[in-house]
Amino acid sequence: MKSHRLGICTVCFFMSFVFVSIIVLPAVHSASSDTSIAPKSDYPVQPVPFTAVHLQDEFWIPRIETNRAVTIPYAFAQCEETGRIDNFDIAGGVKDGTHSGDFPFDDTDAYKILEGAAYTLAVKADPKLDAYLDELIAKIARAQEEDGYLYTCRTNSCERLRNWMGPERWSKLRDSHELYNAGHMYEAAAAHFLATGKRNFLDVALKNADLIANTFAPDKLRIPPGHQIIEMGLVRLYRVTGEERFLRLAKFFLDERGTPSNGRKLWGPYNQDHKPVIEQDEAVGHAVRATYMYAGMADVAALTGDTHYLTAIDRIWDNVVTKKLYITGGVGATGRGEAFGENYELPNMSAYCETCAAIGNVYWNHRLFLLHADAKYIDVLERILYNGGISGVSLDGKTFFYPNPLASQGQHQRSPWFGCACCPGNITRFIASVPGYVYAVKNDDLFVNLYAAGKATIALQTGKFEIEQQTRYPWDGQIKLVVNPEKTSEITLHLRIPGWARNQAVPSDLYRFLEDHSDVITIKVNGEEIEQNLENGYATIRREWKKGDVVELHLPMPIRRIIAHENVEADRGKVALQRGPLVYCAEWPDQENHHVLNMVLPDEVSLTTDFRKDLFDGVNVIRGRARFLTYENDQQTISQNEQEFLAIPYYAWAHRGKGEMAVWLARENEAARPLAGPTLASQSKVTTSPGGKTPEAVNDQCEPKSSDDHSVSFFHWWPKKGSLEWIQYEFDSLQEVSTAEVYWFDDTGIGECRLPASWRILYRAGGKWEKVHSEDKFGVEKDRFNQVVFETVKTDAIRLEIQLKENYSAGIHEWRIK
Repeated sequence: MKSHRLGICTVCFFMSFVFVSIIVLPAVHSASSDTSIAPKSDYPVQPVPFTAVHLQDEFWIPRIETNRAVTIPYAFAQCEETGRIDNFDIAGGVKDGTHSGDFPFDDTDAYKILEGAAYTLAVKADPKLDAYLDELIAKIARAQEEDGYLYTCRTNSCERLRNWMGPERWSKLRDSHELYNAGHMYEAAAAHFLATGKRNFLDVALKNADLIANTFAPDKLRIPPGHQIIEMGLVRLYRVTGEERFLRLAKFFLDERGTPSNGRKLWGPYNQDHKPVIEQDEAVGHAVRATYMYAGMADVAALTGDTHYLTAIDRIWDNVVTKKLYITGGVGATGRGEAFGENYELPNMSAYCETCAAIGNVYWNHRLFLLHADAKYIDVLERILYNGGISGVSLDGKTFFYPNPLASQGQHQRSPWFGCACCPGNITRFIASVPGYVYAVKNDDLFVNLYAAGKATIALQTGKFEIEQQTRYPWDGQIKLVVNPEKTSEITLHLRIPGWARNQAVPSDLYRFLEDHSDVITIKVNGEEIEQNLENGYATIRREWKKGDVVELHLPMPIRRIIAHENVEADRGKVALQRGPLVYCAEWPDQENHHVLNMVLPDEVSLTTDFRKDLFDGVNVIRGRARFLTYENDQQTISQNEQEFLAIPYYAWAHRGKGEMAVWLARENEAARPLAGPTLASQSKVTTSPGGKTPEAVNDQCEPKSSDDHSVSFFHWWPKKGSLEWIQYEFDSLQEVSTAEVYWFDDTGIGECRLPASWRILYRAGGKWEKVHSEDKFGVEKDRFNQVVFETVKTDAIRLEIQLKENYSAGIHEWRIK
């Protein structure tokens, strides 16, 4: 194996990208271009490492400690129980057995959790965890093949995953995730080395990187990774070792994307492989792949000075923030490929907003801040951080959201684990790194990006500064900063004035506050109010600082109503609530009738807030009066009932059972969904054959717009295919039934649910199932109710028996009976 010299001068240790001040080596001719790409530059602004920031607040410290003490051990245990760790032992020849798991990227779950664990070791010694990581790294090392190749499903000859990984190495990079696995390994190995000083994992990563560097080049194999992240991982190795070939390889992979080298057929927008990266101007395709790629492009732009990369990611960021960003900070509107939707396509109930995409969006926005020193990127980052990011994990740290919808009929809940478990591992490494987003420096400029109680020791050109924050943010906008420089020094302090405090919901016209507030932002230095000089979203204070200087920042936190751009169809006639950085939602347990989708919140209704210590470890709630709409028995007349409502921070929903939730609330009756009156179907108990998902959807009385409507809940049997299935209604007493109407779910072009091959209706008589008698056709048509009228039966249960098409599953939007 090649010997790697580690060219580290000082370590600026940070979560998803470790900024290391490396020895600047002489320019080396690039093997992937005609010009040298020596490190001409780096990020103009540098983050203060999370190891130097010691939070002492009531909001983040409990989450960070839960991540360390609960989530990381829990996630490792899940990897052991599901065979992910055994896969390394099988590949290493120390255990017999067959490869576990349904995905070729399961190795990365261990890597990501290991990375998160390394971050916790960097701030708190834990001999037991340290020893566990060494044991795990030994298993990984044994699984590595002699030439550095590390991909357990191929080493273990897993035929079940052959369609993913292809017949031989690198033969199906679009799907195999070989390079994706490597990228996460590099990230974890660098983090472990910087946290512990041990080379055991780093040497494994470097051996693998040597193999990949010797395999992919302009005169060798020219194929980009199917799923991006190796670009960021290679930059990490470059920073740790100082070896420019890793940086060149990262750029090579980016430049190959969208380029038909040697006649290669492009993979298209899903993989961001439809055009060269520097020509892209819209966020398309798989949202996690995309945000990882944009972050990798930022790294390469910063380190090479490539302005084409920077111009491209600036264009794409503008597209996202003006047309594709959720009010919670989430991205990736559709489950169709876990992807960005069309411009302004931002549905709520079917919003995908994958947790991993939220984290990728944080990486990207933070890098853009480091390039541009503009607070608008931190505004987006903060929106993700307090809303669509932390919603991905429960308060106890043991259940997780994969998608993070903005509305629910009760079909959503966090899961203790997933078959595709990318999100829990990402959560472990993300939460551990949050303190690293608080501060940044540039020469003698100190940026305060986020507000959280605690202390930090920060190195500037003029010397060390200790800064202490005293605040209850995000519940309170009163912030006190005590500055203690090592010696009296003149520097510029940049205090971020969040967009929400400046009457700007987001840095675009995608969302806006319904009304501007006139509450005054104030800044005092040593008790005297100063004039505010705002630059790129920061209040700048240039002065000579001495020990004990005090800065007081007051950010008013009124309750704000937000409306969306008129092109966002899903939000027309609706309003969202925000206070400080927190977006709120209405959830079923807090309302008298346990419903929220039928709620109307008129603009003139006054709103109040108070702090509830007994709720979700302490939160500010929003209260007011709203109208709740209900259909009368004729299903035509609507009655209105005014009552108190309560809203909670969005991140806290889904901790109290399944039920309705909405971020966007109707401002007018037309935008609400009145609660339907009771019907025989809605009052029935629904049961299904094994494997049926979301059975409560079939009698929720929510009529879809089409068979492919993902904006309302639906029932399905996927991944079961070609089988005979059933779903039934059971009644409390005998009922007369003569009609059934079924609205089929069909996601042709997206998934694997199709109209069924056939179906029939059965009723229960004397404990036995009998077929109903009907002359009607049992229809299987899209985009309509398929009605069957049959001879009246008196029964305590009625059943649909459905034959799925061969190789396909099936589903139902709504099933009505009378």
